[in-house]
Amino acid sequence: MTRYVPRIDTAAVRAIDMHVHVEKDHSGCLSLDSELMDASAAYFRSSDNRTPTVGDLAERYRAAGMAAVVFTVDAATATGHPALSSEDIAAEAAEHADVLIPFGSVDPHRGAAAVEQAQRLVREFGVRGFKFHPSLQAFSPDDETFRPLWAALEELGVPALFHTGQNGIGAGLPGGRGIKLKYSNPLLIDDVAADFPGLTVILAHPSVPWQAEAISMATHKANVFIDLSGWSPKYFPPELVRAAGGMLRRKVLFGSDYPLISPERWIEDFSGLGLSDEVLPGILRGNAIGVLGLG
Repeated sequence: MTRYVPRIDTAAVRAIDMHVHVEKDHSGCLSLDSELMDASAAYFRSSDNRTPTVGDLAERYRAAGMAAVVFTVDAATATGHPALSSEDIAAEAAEHADVLIPFGSVDPHRGAAAVEQAQRLVREFGVRGFKFHPSLQAFSPDDETFRPLWAALEELGVPALFHTGQNGIGAGLPGGRGIKLKYSNPLLIDDVAADFPGLTVILAHPSVPWQAEAISMATHKANVFIDLSGWSPKYFPPELVRAAGGMLRRKVLFGSDYPLISPERWIEDFSGLGLSDEVLPGILRGNAIGVLGLG
């Protein structure tokens, strides 16, 4: 096993995509069951490869002149669907360390075992952060049950990226396939950010219908950031556009949510928002360099 060590030329890449999904492993296993995968594809109407592997993502982002944070979501307890291996993702990303940055995923419901896996993923495999999806994983981040996990990530010195707001997964299905939106209210993560001030917290996506809450958190807490993935920027809430171009210009990060939205489409639409040219380099690349410790 080769431990991941980043080899990204941060001066050469034109953007760092903070939110990219590995959807298939080398054995052909998928990150979601077929019903959820098909529903999300219909919701986003992406024309790109819906089930990219690590190798697919490396080839695509290298050709685009970008780097990408890549991950899966371990929601095995909540969904009954076996997760892709974060260990395998990290090991494969090590072969493409010029363009890929692996984040791990652990199932919070596994308690001490999740903590131990997180520690192993950082110390042995070199992952640079962790992705959580409270709605898909069916947990409330402010529940005291999960405090040992947040404490471990704080000690490890890696960021925690949380899905917030509306869910494309389960959209349009009866009952949303049982996926509960309430767990993706960003205010449930405010306790985490407050109680673990050494933990960098990234709120993923425009947090509709709780956008004001997310902006408030990122304004109030130095350790809270927002990634702008999952929506075409032309549909961003106006208050998010104002914040990204002003008081939060150093706290927001480019993310596409690929393969659901292509990074090129995102950047094109974002460039049409009328933000100052002085703001764009930080959002597309500079802020992520700091958050990921790539400087």
